[in-house]
Amino acid sequence: MSDCYIVCAAAMSAARFTPRDGDYIIAADAGCRHLERLVVSPDLIVGDFDSLGHVPGFPNVEVCPVEKDDTDSMIALKEALSLGYTRIFFFGALGGRRLDHTLANIQALAYARAHGAEAYLFGEGCALTAIADGDELRFDARYSGDFSAFCHSDRALGVTESGLYYHLDRAELTNGFPLGVSNSFTGEAAAISVESGTLIVYWADDPALPLPERGRI
Repeated sequence: MSDCYIVCAAAMSAARFTPRDGDYIIAADAGCRHLERLVVSPDLIVGDFDSLGHVPGFPNVEVCPVEKDDTDSMIALKEALSLGYTRIFFFGALGGRRLDHTLANIQALAYARAHGAEAYLFGEGCALTAIADGDELRFDARYSGDFSAFCHSDRALGVTESGLYYHLDRAELTNGFPLGVSNSFTGEAAAISVESGTLIVYWADDPALPLPERGRI
């Protein structure tokens, strides 16, 4: 199936922004400015437009109230899920002056995984995703740089990391201590898996390399 690209308003690294014919593109509020710069037309624009400052003159716009439970990026994610997309890429969703929105977007990765989708956040030289309940991520041996894993659920059981500087073998991680921070690739094929619970996985991304492969243990 085609993929969904969600473009938000924070600083955007476009190296992984490679939509194909048939992919669906959603701009969240001022994310439409990035698409204007890239000369890319979205399929949908959503938001309360407090960041953009006006409702764009576009044929497919969903205007949301400022007082709402969902962030604009979460509204875009829910729209993608309702349309049946199972692989979703976020751009412009990390950094900037709103750390709270960065944290909300990281939580959105777990929300997507809980609803049967795989979602990724791409930033300047980094990427994040969520894995849960029997998932495995496998990385090409050419990856290098930092790698970290954080427990998002109360506990994550059976966490295994191989091909990295520090190994784990069916370890337990909790959301109260960052045991999985500051690992690194070693020039070998690497993998991380979790038997139960949810992990947020962070790595130094190289757009010249394929995204990690997903599997089940």
